[in-house]
Amino acid sequence: MTSEQSLWYLENIDLSGILCPRKIKRGDLDTHEHKVFDKGSYIYLPDEYADRMFFITEGRVKIGTYSDQGKEVTKAIIGPGEVFGELSMIGENRRHDFAYAMEQTRTCIMTVGDLQDMMREHSALSLFLMRTMGSRMLEMENRLQSLVFKDSRTRIIDYLVSLVHKKGQRVGYEMLVRKFLTHQEIANLTATSRQTVTTVLNELRNKDILTFDRKRLLVRDMEALEKEK
Repeated sequence: MTSEQSLWYLENIDLSGILCPRKIKRGDLDTHEHKVFDKGSYIYLPDEYADRMFFITEGRVKIGTYSDQGKEVTKAIIGPGEVFGELSMIGENRRHDFAYAMEQTRTCIMTVGDLQDMMREHSALSLFLMRTMGSRMLEMENRLQSLVFKDSRTRIIDYLVSLVHKKGQRVGYEMLVRKFLTHQEIANLTATSRQTVTTVLNELRNKDILTFDRKRLLVRDMEALEKEK
């Protein structure tokens, strides 16, 4: 299993609820180490020793790697309520990826031993992590198929649809995604170019399907966006 295939992380979940003292006697996140990483700093790099997992409580983190030619490959961009550094849970003692703070990011750090103890004491947490791992592997498989069988434009629109389904908030008949990514970040996630992303987004805006700026994406017609694929 490659590091990309085994990438998984918690998504859209209240960690304080799962780990609260009423459900797990060991205590909540406040019993573990907290650390703030400044914007633009690396939380860890490939080949560093891996013995901890990180829960995000504030901020955003980019997970990625580098190709043999030194090109950056973005695997995921994650935010509050998500976890990364998971390969240490399956016996990997060296990092395969890098984790980069896209903005000031606060994390709760747990050792592998602590998390394993909590999983033994709370079977629901173990089941949830197993199901999350499976969903991450499926997502990576779908992403690989998209790279092989779909053109650049379709991959970008696929990503936008997926982003809205995961992160969007309904505002009347429209869908709002806050903290919209840069065109280069979308290009990295879809294996396209920044210029192609800009062209596709401008085309969709001219059709009045969506509008965007550096802070948000507003989809005016979700059905029309899905038909563009």
